[in-house]
Order: sequence, then structure tokens, then C-alpha cells
Amino acid sequence: MADQRLISDRFPRASAYHPEWVLGGVGGGANPLWLTEWLSEALDLRPGMRVLDLGCGRALSSVFLHREFGVLVWATDLWYSAAENFQRVRDAGAQDGVFPIRADARSLPFPEDFFDAVVSIDSFMYYGTDDLYLNYLARFVKPGGAVGIALAGFLSEIDVPVPAHLGEWWAAELPYCLHTADWWRRHWERSGILEVSVADTLPDGWRFWRDWIKLIAPTNETEIRAVEEDAGRYFGYVRAVGSRRSEAQLFDPLMSVPAEYVKRPLLRNS
Repeated sequence: MADQRLISDRFPRASAYHPEWVLGGVGGGANPLWLTEWLSEALDLRPGMRVLDLGCGRALSSVFLHREFGVLVWATDLWYSAAENFQRVRDAGAQDGVFPIRADARSLPFPEDFFDAVVSIDSFMYYGTDDLYLNYLARFVKPGGAVGIALAGFLSEIDVPVPAHLGEWWAAELPYCLHTADWWRRHWERSGILEVSVADTLPDGWRFWRDWIKLIAPTNETEIRAVEEDAGRYFGYVRAVGSRRSEAQLFDPLMSVPAEYVKRPLLRNS
């Protein structure tokens, strides 16, 4: 009998990938192919485009983007080995279109205006909430190019006190970095850098969250119980897409200080 795991009518592209390959590349609490397919529906991806897959984990999303859309992908992550990712990319036959790199999201080794699009799958919450981060990231995407994220989030912001049914999970996970789609829209729009075209939630996202956790971490009873009891009241998956405004001025903090060292007297009486 064919392996029926991870087959979903909602995600026909992702369903074509072997579950053993997907499960062998687990790197987080969300199915990277489901979220990448959902995000790609809001992007105009064309063959030959240069795409930064930021926080790519074990590069499953990068292989998917290359195979499904013919884009060239720089699979960039700090936590996972670029060498391991290259083996996975090579075994997938994608070595001519996916280029693994190990780098910090705050110290990217790319020239300005290099990418046609930046995508981030279930990792942007770890660095993108910084008020200044979008100003930094946007310089790597061409004017008019897209920035898109799909990640765990809230359907409505949670203030203290935390709802009782989430208390145990909240104490264990401390998910303060999770936010709503509307929060991401405001966070981006107030910068004036992006024209936000999409900011929404995945219908029944909590069910996909629950099903994934049950498959990859069945002993994680705290999270499974929280997701099931919440049943989509507060959290699920969110998505946001914007394009870099051509007229946006990006602040460069290095322009305000001398670029070269010049020896100066140390003391007043020297």
C-alpha cells in the first residue's frame, strides 16, 4: 500500500514528495513544504529568478522552490550545516539551482539588489520582529522585488493573562515572538519600505499544525493538547507578502561614521 502520510488535497505540490524525504529533513514545528506551497501562491515566481530562502532549515523549502518554479535559491541558515544541506540538495538533483550557505540573518554575505525575492519559512519570528531588521534585509532585494514570510502565529494577539487553556504550553514555549498577520502588516507598512499585498491566515491552520506535530513529535503532549484545545481560536499559521518600494530610502548606519581609521591624539596633553 502506498504511504498516505502527508498527502493533502490542500497542498497538491507538497503531496508529491516522499514522506520519508520530508520527515528526514525535519527542522522545526511546521511542515516546510506546506508553508512554502501556501506562500508561493501569493508570489510571482518565474524560472531563473534569484531567491533568498532565509532560515531555510534543512533546505527542503529551497529544493521545493527550485523544482516547482525553476528559481535559483540561496538556501541560507545559521543553525543547520551547509555541508549537510548540500548533500541533501545534490541527492535531490538540485545542485545546479540550490546553493546552501551558512550565515546569520543579521550578517548576510550578499551584494545589494541581488535577489528578485526573499522568502522565509517559519523562522522570521526569530529575527524579523526587530524594528530595524526590514531596513537591513530590504537592501538585498531589488526594488519591486518581493519579501514573503509564512510562519506560526496568532489569529489575535494575546495579552496577559494568557488564556487558561494555553497556560501550560505558554510556560514551556514562551512564544512572545509570535504575532498576527495584521501585526506583520503594520510592522512592515510603518517602515515605508514595503508595499504589503497579502497578510492573512491559513484556513484551518491549527489542524495542519496539530497533524504535523502528531507525526513528528507524538510525545509532545503539551503542544498537541494546547493546539487541540485552542482549535484555532488564537493561533495557527500566518502569511505576509510585500514588494520593495522603489522610492523607499534605506538607512545605512555606517554612512554617519568615518569609514577609515585615522590616528588621533589619545590625551589632551599629548
